[in-house]
Amino acid sequence: MATRTPSRPGGKTADAIPDEDGRQRAVIDAVMPVVDAGRFAVKAIAGEPVRVQANCFTDGHDVLRVVLRWRAEAAIGHQEVEMALAYNDEWFASFTPEAPGRYHYTVTAWVDHFESWRHELSRRVDDEDIRIAALVGAELVEDAAKRAKGDDKIALKNWAKQLRKNGGDAQALKALALDPLQAELARRHPDRQGATHFPIELPLVADRPRARYSSWYELFPRSTSPEPGQHGTFKDVEARLPYVAEMGFDVLYFPPIHPIGREKRKGRNNALTTEAGDVGSPWAIGASEGGHKSILPELGSPEDFRSLVGKAKALGLDIAMDIAFQCAPDHPYVQAHPEWFRWRPDGTVQYAENPPKKYQDIYPFNFETDDWRALWQELKSVFDHWIGEGVTIFRVDNPHTKAFPFWEWAITAIKREHPEVLFLAEAFTRPKVMHRLAKLGYSQSYTYFTWRNTKQELTDYFTELSQGPGKDYFRPNVWPNTPDILNEHLHAGGRPIFALRLVLAATLSSSYGIYGPAYELLDNVPRSPGSEEYLNSEKYQLRHWGDWDVARPDSLAQLIAKVNGIRRDNPALQSNESLRFFHTDNDQLIAYAKQTADGDNLILTIANLDPHNPQSGWITLEGDVLNLDHSSQYEVHDLLNEQRFTWQGLRNFVILDPRQAPAHVFRLRKRVQDERHFDNFA
Repeated sequence: MATRTPSRPGGKTADAIPDEDGRQRAVIDAVMPVVDAGRFAVKAIAGEPVRVQANCFTDGHDVLRVVLRWRAEAAIGHQEVEMALAYNDEWFASFTPEAPGRYHYTVTAWVDHFESWRHELSRRVDDEDIRIAALVGAELVEDAAKRAKGDDKIALKNWAKQLRKNGGDAQALKALALDPLQAELARRHPDRQGATHFPIELPLVADRPRARYSSWYELFPRSTSPEPGQHGTFKDVEARLPYVAEMGFDVLYFPPIHPIGREKRKGRNNALTTEAGDVGSPWAIGASEGGHKSILPELGSPEDFRSLVGKAKALGLDIAMDIAFQCAPDHPYVQAHPEWFRWRPDGTVQYAENPPKKYQDIYPFNFETDDWRALWQELKSVFDHWIGEGVTIFRVDNPHTKAFPFWEWAITAIKREHPEVLFLAEAFTRPKVMHRLAKLGYSQSYTYFTWRNTKQELTDYFTELSQGPGKDYFRPNVWPNTPDILNEHLHAGGRPIFALRLVLAATLSSSYGIYGPAYELLDNVPRSPGSEEYLNSEKYQLRHWGDWDVARPDSLAQLIAKVNGIRRDNPALQSNESLRFFHTDNDQLIAYAKQTADGDNLILTIANLDPHNPQSGWITLEGDVLNLDHSSQYEVHDLLNEQRFTWQGLRNFVILDPRQAPAHVFRLRKRVQDERHFDNFA
């Protein structure tokens, strides 16, 4: 007999009943963290727990059970962990990605009739009600026994038999029914027939810890020679490795090390004409000696490079390479693959422009070429080549000027083959573009820190970075200077402003870098007043920096070493999510804290933003953030100068003279110790 679609009153046809199982009563309203509804991966660190929240509920008063399910991308089955209800239908659990790589996680929820029965039974007091409820429970336990095996099956059957014995003391029967050990047996074999599954698996990329916490030092290998006017080599860089390591850096980053084009080569200070001996810009890549997979002969051989990488690793330094996907006019690609470039009506290749700036020595790739697949494969092979040479960190030049689909494909493919590889996006561009690159897979991103100088600017910006919607995928790497950027703030502040910006970068962000030795030697002369370009920039010429020595009196190297040591010894400074700012009654003072999840390591930084004058004021801490109150007495230990003070309550007075110190970097200990706990007690 044919079925009829029911009709509504008035002859209207009723909506068809959906095909989905209407008995699935659990609702999974949201799962977090999530990036763009699961379109992009959340970022995490291998070996560290990922806390997942699921908003789950059901109709009525039945008890829910919710589990977090996760797997490595290549794994066949899922692992599970029970989620715990906190409040307002919010459930939490954590899982730990064991190794770098891609993972997926999701949530399953169901109405647990067994737990609902126990909850109802716990509220019953009438003997007859208890006996009837015990019979209901016996049926549920028998069902669990059918799903169990071995000893669990036998134990559950025996429990069900006992629940069916309705004679005797009802309260004893109730105690038997609520026995937590017996209940745990049943919980191991739940009825998930009506379970609701979150509709997608959410992606996650776990990186090695250096993605979260890193200290970068940039130098030009060609400027490392001990002899003035002589081109530096990889061997010269090897001689500088102890200097970099002694300052506490863990990433040593080089601008491009490839052959430099001769056609349209730029002269000193970006001059359009060259003179004898001009070495050109390293970002004008490619000449007769080779292209992106080749080494500038003056720097050394591939064997020299591999030796440098190995010796750097022995000192705890990763070598980071600059990848700039652009070509000098005489790059071999221009002749071999003219279809990869844009050609103008006059028969010449379109060079790079950012009006009014012109870069005649650089040809950008045309990502709309009909031969785009071959272009993509070749560019990926550049990364593959240098990974084969031992490089696992890449700083990518202007990635926002290359096609986004290429980056998503290339980074995903590379990290699937080499999950230890990290990518830093050098994209000083619009926020949404920067965030898109992070979503596409970049491990870290340059920021606007260079242009954030006031208390309000710093507070707003770093609150956004640490607490805003990008916190699950956008990892900031902050730089007070780069070869391209000598911020006007550094032009006239002298040593105090360099010291201040260093401390701010190193304590506000878990990853930061400096371009040296220009930074520690306080190079602050612009090409012209107000310009952000260095005079006699290393981008266009060799520089001789004299004797590189941490103990040089005119150098910030000792302060840098101190700051990096503080970062290394205090895990609170190795992540960003706990960053909180506090009120100061003087806008030239900024105060903020970071702490570990257990509160054991708490760092309070107070900085004087005025490089010219002493500043003082009252700092008001937030007790609920730091677990303090108005009567709390605690020690603050200044890690920069080893001074210790006892503070009480939430409001305390500070004075900072920039000629002596740019900031206090306090380790806060909530229990005041006696004299025996001080380092100098004997």
